[in-house]
Amino acid sequence: MPDLTTHVLDVVAGRPAIGVAVKLYWLATPDDASLILSTRTNALGRCSEPMLKGHKLAPGKYRMTFGIGEYFRKSGFMFQEPAFLDTVPIEFGIDISESRYHIALLISPFGYLTFRDG
Repeated sequence: MPDLTTHVLDVVAGRPAIGVAVKLYWLATPDDASLILSTRTNALGRCSEPMLKGHKLAPGKYRMTFGIGEYFRKSGFMFQEPAFLDTVPIEFGIDISESRYHIALLISPFGYLTFRDG
């Protein structure tokens, strides 16, 4: 069964990013986003359960947002306000011909790298 998972790594500290707010949206159109779920990363920098699994994972467009500004503020990183990056949005498409969609995100207060693994 196909599933959608994510993993967030803090490249400044060299460890999983714990407690990052993650939201997943279905995009009917680029301007019409419906919230599917809201969660936080665990001690491994992952969401404890797949964000979507099996029959709930439909082909289409999605947006996942990550609250990295809040994460870095809570971790004690000192930066001027407003933060350079506060929320990282990643828009992607799903084609059910694939069995696994894993969105990896490497973060710092001033940049990020994302890729699909799996």
